[in-house]
Amino acid sequence: MPCGIVSKHVDTDSGSLQARKFRRPPSSNRLLYADFRGFLARRVSARWYCVLLIPAVLVLTVLFFMKTFVSPVFAPNRFFIGVGFGFVAGFFEEIGWMGLAFPKMRRVDNALVPAILLGQLWGAWHIPVIDYLGTSTPHGAYWFPFLLAFTAAMTAMRVLIAWVDSNTNSVLLAQLLHASSTGSLVVFSPGRVTAAQESLWYAVYAAALWLVVAILAATFGKRLTLPNDERASRG
Repeated sequence: MPCGIVSKHVDTDSGSLQARKFRRPPSSNRLLYADFRGFLARRVSARWYCVLLIPAVLVLTVLFFMKTFVSPVFAPNRFFIGVGFGFVAGFFEEIGWMGLAFPKMRRVDNALVPAILLGQLWGAWHIPVIDYLGTSTPHGAYWFPFLLAFTAAMTAMRVLIAWVDSNTNSVLLAQLLHASSTGSLVVFSPGRVTAAQESLWYAVYAAALWLVVAILAATFGKRLTLPNDERASRG
């Protein structure tokens, strides 16, 4: 798998040496440290930037599938100015989510569960504005079903962001993946759906994201990273 700047870190509990991209500073300092390191030139493989395509690919796949087999009303929109919303949200929110919160929550042997918990907090963060998200607003009687579908999707997306962070230590990549996720939803969300239909397609999108999470968990385990020897063999 892609490797960055590697230094050795001694696990005092197991006595084993673990490869780390760079030694993480104390949590209180990681905000500035990681953010500057993320924006400066980093030896992060270009393959990791391909991950930024996942949200758009999944959103379009779900909407084209539902347009074909459910109703033409699910045809993707093309509100391209919405890309800007993604960059604003991604840049500022990830300073807190991945720059501060996730390093304090994760464990040496488990990044998956903390990522899921953080994803649920991320979903709850949107409760005050949930009725203004999407294109079918207000959601009326479908406010709660939409909240559940939205939170399920955001929790799965948070695991993807944590996977990227665990393998690259790049806040910039986390910000860009967040921007890609938000931007894809704003740009492609169908504009003529009802609240019930919007809740439905968000639920299908969430299911697609969780399928990706299941593949990641089966491949990388709870740490969301490959063992050091296998990581080194893949480069």
